[in-house]
Amino acid sequence: MAESIILLLAGLGILLVGFKMLSDNIEKLANSGLRKLFDKTSNNRFVGVGIGAAATALIQSSGATTIMVVGFVNAGVMTLTQAAAVIMGANIGTTITAQIVALNSFDIGLYAMLLTFIGMFMSMIFKKEKIKTLGLAMSGLGLVFVSLTMMKDAMSTDIMRDTLQNLFSTVSNPFLLLFLGIFFTAVMQSSSAITSILITMVTAGISIGGGAATELNNSALYIVLGSNIGSCVTALLSSIGASPNAKRASIIHLLFNTIGAVIVFIVLICWPGFMENTFDKWFPGVPGTQLAMFHTFFNVIMTMLFLPFISLFVKASTFLIRDKKKEGEEGYIDDRFLKTPAVAINQAAKETLRLGYLAMDNLNLAIDCFTAKSMENASLVNANNANIEKINQSILSYLVKVSSSGITGNDEKLVSKLHHIVNDFYRLAEISDNMIKYTKHIANGEFDFSDKVYEQIKELKIKLNKQFDNVSQIYQDQSNTLIAAVDELENEIDDMRSDMINGHIQRLEHGECSPQSSGVYINLVSNLERAGDHLEYVAHSIVDDYIPLISDKLRAIQ
Repeated sequence: MAESIILLLAGLGILLVGFKMLSDNIEKLANSGLRKLFDKTSNNRFVGVGIGAAATALIQSSGATTIMVVGFVNAGVMTLTQAAAVIMGANIGTTITAQIVALNSFDIGLYAMLLTFIGMFMSMIFKKEKIKTLGLAMSGLGLVFVSLTMMKDAMSTDIMRDTLQNLFSTVSNPFLLLFLGIFFTAVMQSSSAITSILITMVTAGISIGGGAATELNNSALYIVLGSNIGSCVTALLSSIGASPNAKRASIIHLLFNTIGAVIVFIVLICWPGFMENTFDKWFPGVPGTQLAMFHTFFNVIMTMLFLPFISLFVKASTFLIRDKKKEGEEGYIDDRFLKTPAVAINQAAKETLRLGYLAMDNLNLAIDCFTAKSMENASLVNANNANIEKINQSILSYLVKVSSSGITGNDEKLVSKLHHIVNDFYRLAEISDNMIKYTKHIANGEFDFSDKVYEQIKELKIKLNKQFDNVSQIYQDQSNTLIAAVDELENEIDDMRSDMINGHIQRLEHGECSPQSSGVYINLVSNLERAGDHLEYVAHSIVDDYIPLISDKLRAIQ
């Protein structure tokens, strides 16, 4: 008996390790694909369901997908309606785990266990990172089958089978079985693990809730329904301290899973022979497959049933979670994404572009202060710069966290490039600070410039904004089509700087400008020309370095 218990616990440990290896390494392989998948989230509910199902099938964890969704909603890049559809899809995607486990019912477990050796052999022999990652993912899948075989063997001994049979035959109350499913899933933070154990038990001939050992009755289904409710705990925990909308996303997950489970629970109570008349006839003699198919059918049917009523779930969550009286502006980065580095990097890139927009807007405001010879908005420029400084520091800190989260070498290069881009955008804010200092001299009447100077500054401002439009377009499209226009405009800005300084010297010679203004003027024009340089640096960082790292197709074009 003791040996069987040890074997069972060891098998459970290997199961969790196997799922962890499989999930983490599949996630690395899915890197850019997962990032693009979530970027395509739209208001089309069917697209959202498909994205949720695909993402969860890829990373083998509905909990991870739901945490990401909560993070997206918290960052303001996904609406509650979009989130609800993705969450429903995640419930479908997670059933693939049960289907994998059920394959053990068809005696392929022995061969599947070889994946453990093959995968580790690949990770040790090959130097290419993708092949190593693929090998570790295969090893994780192999370990899942190793664990299933161990647990099946442990449960197949006469003493263990009789003990478990006696235990579960006494627990036949549907409400208690539902609670057990909720409790154990909440504790283990994995509905997949609970479902896997159930499938292994019924495959080993252990009847749950009494009845013949070769038949699967409704009792096991109550535990599956409970595990669906228990799986919501992960998302609820991740929403602690988040925005109201992020909390609503986790509440939608809880409402969807709970209402669906309650509906089917009532059906099963009213129809005691449900399994005998449905899945037992469709898949005779393979109780593990019957349970896995029920899990899949349940989530697919509930999604089809509730999909038209997403707006009601959103309204219910809004009623349950009220808005705070004041909410600060939300950014794109969120520590929840660190569990999925590919998505975290994508969010950091979005936050970096947001920093660029804020810095450029503030530079425009500072230039307007100068051309208006007024310090009226100087305090606003300074306040904006203080906010930009906070965002700058938060991005840099976030990138450090991403680097520490076990990312691939390719992603580490992406993070490094983002550091440079953040630095270049932040320089625009520093230049706006300098512009206010120059404006102060004018406002205090220390000296002034000719009307020609102010007209040229306005013209230079137009060119800088056009350059920023080019850069932001390159950034968002991840395309090199505008890089020639960037280089051409940069040359125009450089030429304009030279013309402005030469013109100033001529005005000095004719007594049209005071000599005291020369130092300020030359620094001012040089600062604005340097703003153009930093924008060009960003464009080339994206085209020359960033794009080749994120896309093989674009690498070939380069």
